[in-house]
Amino acid sequence: MIRMTTTILFALILTVTALGTGVSAAQEASRPASAPAAAVNLNTASVTQLETLPGIGRAVAERIIEYRQKNGGFKKPEDLMNVRGIGEKSFLKLKPLVTVATAKAER
Repeated sequence: MIRMTTTILFALILTVTALGTGVSAAQEASRPASAPAAAVNLNTASVTQLETLPGIGRAVAERIIEYRQKNGGFKKPEDLMNVRGIGEKSFLKLKPLVTVATAKAER
């Protein structure tokens, strides 16, 4: 009885361990292939570069550039929430992927 319980327990541990590894692999596989490798600068990015951000399509990318032109650039990442179509929930996903460095600081 003890031997059978130990075997079942061991099998359960192996299953849980395998599932834990599978979840990590599944999460990695679900990452968007077009995710930007480096932070996207809101003050210099093109429409195409902005479209690499999750949830940002062409229309929102164009509104980001329009906001940048009308307001003299983004002062802080939170300014992105002033663009129509980007609310707090979207911003929180984007925050680690964007920067607002000036063009001079990039050179």
